Amino acid sequence: MNKIWARFSGIVVGLAVLGAVAFWAGNYDTDSHASGSASPGLASPVSSAANPGSPGVPGPLNGFVEVAQSITPAVVNITASSRAAGQERSDPRGPMEEFFGFPFPGKPHGPFPPGVPQEPRGGRQGSGMGSGVIVSPDGHILTNNHVVEGADSLTVTLPDKREFKATVLGADPKTDLAVIKVDARNLPFAVWGDSSKLRVGEYVLAVGNPFGLNSTVTLGIVSALGRGRMGITQYEDFIQTDAAINPGNSGGALVNTKGELVGINTAIVSQTGGYQGVGFAVPVSMAKPIYDSLVATGKVVRGYLGVGIQDLTQDLAKSFDLKQPQGALVSDVADDSPAERGGVKQGDVIVGFQGSPVEDAVALQRKVTRTPVGTKATVRVIRNGREMDVSVTIGEQPGPVKVASADQARDHALAGLEVQNLDQRTARELGIAAKTSGVLIVRVAPGSQADRAGLAQGDVIREINRQPVKSTQEFEKIASGLKKDQGVLVLINRRGASLFISVKV
Repeated sequence: MNKIWARFSGIVVGLAVLGAVAFWAGNYDTDSHASGSASPGLASPVSSAANPGSPGVPGPLNGFVEVAQSITPAVVNITASSRAAGQERSDPRGPMEEFFGFPFPGKPHGPFPPGVPQEPRGGRQGSGMGSGVIVSPDGHILTNNHVVEGADSLTVTLPDKREFKATVLGADPKTDLAVIKVDARNLPFAVWGDSSKLRVGEYVLAVGNPFGLNSTVTLGIVSALGRGRMGITQYEDFIQTDAAINPGNSGGALVNTKGELVGINTAIVSQTGGYQGVGFAVPVSMAKPIYDSLVATGKVVRGYLGVGIQDLTQDLAKSFDLKQPQGALVSDVADDSPAERGGVKQGDVIVGFQGSPVEDAVALQRKVTRTPVGTKATVRVIRNGREMDVSVTIGEQPGPVKVASADQARDHALAGLEVQNLDQRTARELGIAAKTSGVLIVRVAPGSQADRAGLAQGDVIREINRQPVKSTQEFEKIASGLKKDQGVLVLINRRGASLFISVKV
């Protein structure tokens, strides 16, 4: 009898719980009907589909349905096709490309962009798929640079099956963002949100075309904010989410519970190449200014300070008489840079920029690069244990270093070499006297005559056949005059020591 009663009481308790859940859900659903739903039509922005209450707190139970219905018309499929003759895609950062910040870290195992188009080889047709977000009714689409990079043609497919050819308006490899344009009008488009208001634990939805499956929506939470040092892009400030992101999601939308665009899905951490619970999106706080700049000028202009910086460890903090390891330690100052002109010194610890604290080197990098060129900025430093302010006029970040190459197709002695001008900072790093002139070897083609002769990346070419080489222009001029069967005598400087090398064909 006791056993029967125990079972019966369990059933009663279960029914009571189900009744309470049904009553709560019924009341919740009643609120949802009161709020109404917004379905976007043509030439209509994505509306705030969920409840207008606290950000990140889902309102009605069908709120996610409304968010999905509102954002999916604005998320498109991008097919990138290319034909290449076996050319190898180069790293857009290049060696020693910039003098702001610390050396760019190598990619750790795991993070990579989902759905990267495969590089075609041997002239075969290559293609890749990704996603994009329409952000204006006249056809401007924000996506990832790696989705469209190197493509000869782009086809954009809308969820309603319409197809358009697209052109690239501009790209920014340093953040892996690009803007493309289709010739159309009255398109549904996403509304910009405010990613700075996101909170860890807040619900977000990821929308894209994983595995070519159009209009796929996944739900998750914000796992972390301000993720950097992932080795995915040069400038990182990622939103981390556990919303499922898979190959093909690159360039898709990350939206909040109001249906507002808060990020562009960019990369995943995975041992398999598929979803494993860690995805990254570029926040719109970074993406929106880049979008505006690419649409207006086709390029991105960033602020430049001209310092080499690094994080502080506990030991470094003690060495510089700091109470805590907070700030960015200045390891070097570029010649004739805004920092040098403003009085920033090697060994300074930058703890403030424009009135806001600087936590570490990455935080300073973000602040400076987002500061308009020409701004007179106040930089707070700790020097010899004393805090002081210095005034710096922010400059424009220099472009990539010009690289000269010797024509490998001519098969002369220097074919396969790539060089760049030697600056004072690089000379110091290589242990070379500052007044040494020459060009720095940044690449030696494997198996080339120069490679077999022993020339290596990091060598500085000072003379070719006893002719001085002071610039990339002089290198190109001399190299272009070499005959296929002509041996070459090269004077190099390798880590401060001079060395003659004979390159024979």
